[in-house]
Amino acid sequence: MSLTSLTAVELGAKIRRGEVSAEEAVRDFIAQIHKKEPDIHSFVTVDEEGAVKQAGDVQKKISAGELTGALAGVPVAVKDNMCTKGLLTTCSSRMLSDFVPFYTAEAVERLRRAGAVVLGKTNMDEFAMGSTTETSYYGPTRNPWNLNHVPGGSSGGSCAAVAAEECAYALGSDTGGSIRQPSAFCGVTGIKPTYGTVSRYGLIAYGSSLDQIGPVAKNVSDCAAVLEVISGHDEKDSTSIPRTDTDFTAALTDDVKGMKIGLPRDYFGEGLDAEVKAAVLKAADVLRDQGAIVEEFDLGLAEYAIPAYYVIACAEAGSNLERFDGIKYGFRAGQYEGLHDMYKKTRSQGFGPEVKRRIMLGAFVLSSGYYDAYYLKALRTKALIKKAFDEAFTKFDVILGPAAPQTAPEIGKSLEDPLKMYLGDIYTVSVNLAGLPGISVPAGTDSKGLPIGMQLIGDCFQEKKIIRAAYAYEQTKAYAACPYARRQEGADIL
Repeated sequence: MSLTSLTAVELGAKIRRGEVSAEEAVRDFIAQIHKKEPDIHSFVTVDEEGAVKQAGDVQKKISAGELTGALAGVPVAVKDNMCTKGLLTTCSSRMLSDFVPFYTAEAVERLRRAGAVVLGKTNMDEFAMGSTTETSYYGPTRNPWNLNHVPGGSSGGSCAAVAAEECAYALGSDTGGSIRQPSAFCGVTGIKPTYGTVSRYGLIAYGSSLDQIGPVAKNVSDCAAVLEVISGHDEKDSTSIPRTDTDFTAALTDDVKGMKIGLPRDYFGEGLDAEVKAAVLKAADVLRDQGAIVEEFDLGLAEYAIPAYYVIACAEAGSNLERFDGIKYGFRAGQYEGLHDMYKKTRSQGFGPEVKRRIMLGAFVLSSGYYDAYYLKALRTKALIKKAFDEAFTKFDVILGPAAPQTAPEIGKSLEDPLKMYLGDIYTVSVNLAGLPGISVPAGTDSKGLPIGMQLIGDCFQEKKIIRAAYAYEQTKAYAACPYARRQEGADIL
């Protein structure tokens, strides 16, 4: 088996034992990037020279016994909305096409301190606004399982890079499902932690009350190991929460006997693809066979999640993107007459259609006469959604449902109807509105060979429960039919 096919934890163990060096691992992944990128386009920036230098420095510390963690020497890819000192950070937008930060995001810095080697920055929907990674200024990323299909979004570049084995694992950000949905489409595993668990310092904001950084990897064990490293209080982030229970790898046990798992009836009705429904319900049966107590229940308010989410997210996006005006940094229009003309032309030329659409929607719902009718109503709905989840978690340990209503659509199909693209987030956005943790795990493939993902949702600060349930499922024979389990037997995705 090649080094690129190993999980992050497996590769880290080999490096620590001296069976392979960090530099050898990095060079293997760079070779894989050269092989796969012409078709997939997962990356905006690949830092070959920098990664090799990092690997050499890390290897010296490993050899000296200074770095002993599970991820030391293991190559990672970082979504291009996380600042990296001295390395291009574009948010896949023309607006930041030449932006090189002078500091590094806290989550990335924590990985570097643990010995991770950053390979480069991954493609994404512009400013994380989209569900397909087609709104990128640099062009779309393609799904490694079928190049005619999208990888999902907005963390599509990160998920496709993991699926194509161009990195051992990756960081993504999740505002309304942007880790979990593309993980499902690409047949990998992704975790969105409880809001405040991972520092947002250095993450270029889309929706500040919703954004959260999380890991994307080949399996649950890798995600738990990565989350353990990047979690923790950060005084530079006012939304960061002090926690003492971040030993997430301790939850890697396949015992779910007595665990209560809820199936929301609202998630299995009209609009859900039949093959996705069958795969997720089969996964529920597998966990039931393992000793879990699985019951259906009515969650309620699911139909209001999409409108509430897009009102709040767009309102926050409009405020957050106000800073991109061509004055201090980023793109500036070449020809203009006066300050206001410069603002208008810079923002017209610097932002793509989807970003403009969301800025305009945000400005509308915050404007005089509409603030109460839309924005305040959305905030009240958000509170009601959180209350519905609170009531559900008095009865259940975790909630199980689909990660997306269908498998990955063909490239070009979603952008034809933006509203349809928004509706595709139906199963993920409520998790962000309530600040809950969620994990997407492969649950099979459809008749076209495209991956299906299931989602496990936990109560606030209960990542260990969803990790435990996901890991237990991963150890079963049913998981052996899932994409990555088949990959370990030598099957290729392209």
